[in-house]
Amino acid sequence: MMDNRSGKGLSFVRRIYLPRIIGLGIGMFSVAAGISTLAPAQWTWGLLLFNGLLWPHLAYQLARRADVPYHAEHRNLLADSLMGGFWTATMQFNPLPSVTILAMMAMNNVAAGGQRLFFKGLLAQALGAGLSIALFGAGLQLQATALQVYACLPMLTLYPMAVGWVCYRLAMKLAEHKHRLSALSRTDSLTGLFNHGAWKDLLQLRFQACQQECCQAVIALIDIDHFKAINDTYGHVVGDCVLTQLSNELKRSLRSDDLAGRYGGDEFCLILPDTSLEQARQAMERLRERIGSYRNPQLPELHISLSIGLASCQPTLADPEAWLNAADKALYTAKNSGRNQVNFAHSDLTTLKLAYPD
Repeated sequence: MMDNRSGKGLSFVRRIYLPRIIGLGIGMFSVAAGISTLAPAQWTWGLLLFNGLLWPHLAYQLARRADVPYHAEHRNLLADSLMGGFWTATMQFNPLPSVTILAMMAMNNVAAGGQRLFFKGLLAQALGAGLSIALFGAGLQLQATALQVYACLPMLTLYPMAVGWVCYRLAMKLAEHKHRLSALSRTDSLTGLFNHGAWKDLLQLRFQACQQECCQAVIALIDIDHFKAINDTYGHVVGDCVLTQLSNELKRSLRSDDLAGRYGGDEFCLILPDTSLEQARQAMERLRERIGSYRNPQLPELHISLSIGLASCQPTLADPEAWLNAADKALYTAKNSGRNQVNFAHSDLTTLKLAYPD
């Protein structure tokens, strides 16, 4: 949770800092105009200067140095509310500056802590007002002078803009975090390719597009030959390096609209849109040859080969699973026919024989 993490608490403290400087700075003029006709004690002016000019910086330092900055900043907001209630009563509840100050305090508390902090702020305001009445006595000033009206205008314009800017930046940051989390949820952490679930979602979309638009597309399932033996012989670190090497090669060689994913373990999956079976075969043969020529300088005896199954999107396929199953059978045939080769789905073999008769 945020209140248990000093890093996020500090971020919260920093977000409050600038609005507090602006709000208390311009609010000081509203209060000064409100009490100017009441001849307050000299120390009242000193307290007002402290509250408007020095308190924002002191509050920031107190929260920043606290063990739990988030909790400390909530205490600072309640102190703001306390002083807001104090100045409201000191101005003898002059309607315009009083409503302006109390509304801004309420907006702060709702934005920072929701309903709970809002009600705590109301109690703090009532306590502050009671303190002022105990010191100066109760009074009621219902008419605002022209000076008081003008003094409230900055508070009514500049402060909401400052709060709006902070909220906008926070919303943009949250949107960025959401985008990153969404990308992470769809990405395999080791290879950076789509993970199993994300790739299956894309397969569904691509299959529907092919069936509706009668366009070409090919699935390629890629299996690293004897990958378990590589892990058992050289260790999982080397195995991960092999997986990374293949994923990097896929990223370098595939087109921007090709969709590559890690299907699971040592098996990779591709969707090649707008691609004929022959074009897919040529691309996969090039990939197989490049991976086969890869040598690790520290392990020159390590050889890598790929078995690849291809299946084109046929109008007769009932669903994406049938398409994927056709590619899986082609991969199975490649692995059982000596590995290190590209093989085709049974329906595609018939098509190829018609297109390229002996």
